[in-house]
Amino acid sequence: MTPPPPGLARFNALPEPAAHAALREICAAPAWADRVLAARPYMTPEELYDAGEAAVLALDDGGLDAAFAGHPPIGRPRPGDPASAREQRGMADADPALKAEMLELNLAYQERFGHVFLICATGLTAARMRDAARERIGNTPEREREIARGELGRINRIRLARLVEGDPA
Repeated sequence: MTPPPPGLARFNALPEPAAHAALREICAAPAWADRVLAARPYMTPEELYDAGEAAVLALDDGGLDAAFAGHPPIGRPRPGDPASAREQRGMADADPALKAEMLELNLAYQERFGHVFLICATGLTAARMRDAARERIGNTPEREREIARGELGRINRIRLARLVEGDPA
């Protein structure tokens, strides 16, 4: 059997508290981290990604709320958080009018759905993020929650890949 890639081997070897903390950096929901942690060791990145996806699908409403709360609004990455800044790079150079519109959409979305507008922003332009917010604000709360769950899964997979690759940022 082929040994796991070095980054994955490092994750597998972490003491439980350090591994749990690393997973909580990926997803703020304790239940998600607990479930992914419980399935260690992983022999392939794909096993880890599958476990991450299964953990997202298993989150109850409280777990989803915790996960969503761990994400800053689009256009306002957390200061000192290289992951959110990198993921939201498409908003960095947006013109002021688009940034202002995104702020208004974020507020309206949060008021309607009770959580931050969540989108896997990696590689998206500011206009694409704005258009998605415009489109999704008309969803039913139930439909939007499932869309946001899917976006959370995509974000977590990208972040897990960075963990496996050994990128601390």
